[in-house]
Amino acid sequence: MPAKIHAPTPTNLRRLAAVLRRGGLVAIPTETVYGLAAHALDARACRAIFRAKGRPANDPLIVHVLGLAQAEELAEFNDAARLLTRAFWPGPLTLVLPKKPVVPGIVTSGGATVALRAPAHPLARRLLRLAGVPLAAPSANPFSYISPTTAAHVQQGLGARIAHILDGGDCAIGVESTVVDLTTPARPRVLRPGAISAAQLARVLGRPVVTRRRAAPPGTTLSAPGLLEKHYSPRTPLHRMVHPGKPAAGTAVIRLRQPAGPMLPAVYWLSRRGSLSEIARNLYRVLRQADAGGHRRIVIEPLPPTAGGLAAAINDRIGRAAAKRPA
Repeated sequence: MPAKIHAPTPTNLRRLAAVLRRGGLVAIPTETVYGLAAHALDARACRAIFRAKGRPANDPLIVHVLGLAQAEELAEFNDAARLLTRAFWPGPLTLVLPKKPVVPGIVTSGGATVALRAPAHPLARRLLRLAGVPLAAPSANPFSYISPTTAAHVQQGLGARIAHILDGGDCAIGVESTVVDLTTPARPRVLRPGAISAAQLARVLGRPVVTRRRAAPPGTTLSAPGLLEKHYSPRTPLHRMVHPGKPAAGTAVIRLRQPAGPMLPAVYWLSRRGSLSEIARNLYRVLRQADAGGHRRIVIEPLPPTAGGLAAAINDRIGRAAAKRPA
């Protein structure tokens, strides 16, 4: 029986919160992408996330909380982490910190750190309040496939593996959260770029914030999700555009902005005028459209590396989606 998509009524929210408290799975909306949520302190419930997604055990889960008070029950906080929570929570920022024993090893892939964030989406926050427990919630899609930004995307990918999807409309940001490692607060590192840039983090912390550039080798136990070289990928081979010439037969082209003149059937676009926020919001939706178009290959136009801000997150996702599969 396919997953049921639930409207966000008060009755449905109470029912889904009860499902989560009992150890069930619920796909939930956040401002970044839809997540597959389970009771974060219930190891059996978290193992069900890995099974439903086909996710390898070395790739840990992000734990979603209401705010700092709940987060401090799960991790050892420092002053730098508290500064960032005051500036950016609730919002698209994930902090990696030393975990407390209450967090099951399955959540952290056996590692000593846990990834925490407080989502800003009002429905995610209402579910957290109603459930009364932290929620582990990676993206609600089959492992390594394109992340979902609508309830329909979740149903297309996991509809036969889970029972419940909460419909919260389209995700406002469209790419996953910024992940910052604060285990050494004097040397903060962005492990995965997102809507909150390294420059924004540095202004709040008053010190430089570096960005990790090297993808994790296959089989490595990761400190946070989203660090694998190949991720967020369509099934159709994807390539970054090098020269914007005439595409070969059977090739779909994804452009950053709407082309002038008549639209061609194999040309997709991410924004009418090249807005970074619109490109991010539409990236996964358009990748899915192109993937379903029966093309032999897809070519996507990246942003210039000097674009700054959200461009780093967009180019990161394009690069991982276009990476070759490990041998």
